[in-house]
Amino acid sequence: MFAYLSIGKMKKSRVWSKVYNIYDRAGPKIRKLREINRYTREEFAEIADISPKFLYEIETGQKGFSADTLYRIAKGLSVTCEYILSGDYQEEYDAEVAEALRLFNGTQMGQISKLLKTIYELSTTFNT
Repeated sequence: MFAYLSIGKMKKSRVWSKVYNIYDRAGPKIRKLREINRYTREEFAEIADISPKFLYEIETGQKGFSADTLYRIAKGLSVTCEYILSGDYQEEYDAEVAEALRLFNGTQMGQISKLLKTIYELSTTFNT
């Protein structure tokens, strides 16, 4: 029985290690997205309905968070919960592109769209 308890504790330890690893990865991603959106920690904490101190602890991986808190954070950052927990670099790149596009007004966006389509067509022509 003692060996069984030790194995059980070892498995439990691995599970908790994976859970904390999620928080360690999610925290910096939340901070980066907050900064891309140009929110101060205080501004975004208010949007997510949490304290600035708790947001700091989440961003630095010191504290975990509930599903409800994750949902409010994701909603405030205009991303999915899944992205915060396991998103890849493509989505981070998409966020950077979205930030750059916000610099243009409605009239300019039509021109930007045409320009991007032309660049895409040129890139596929030269890459084939």
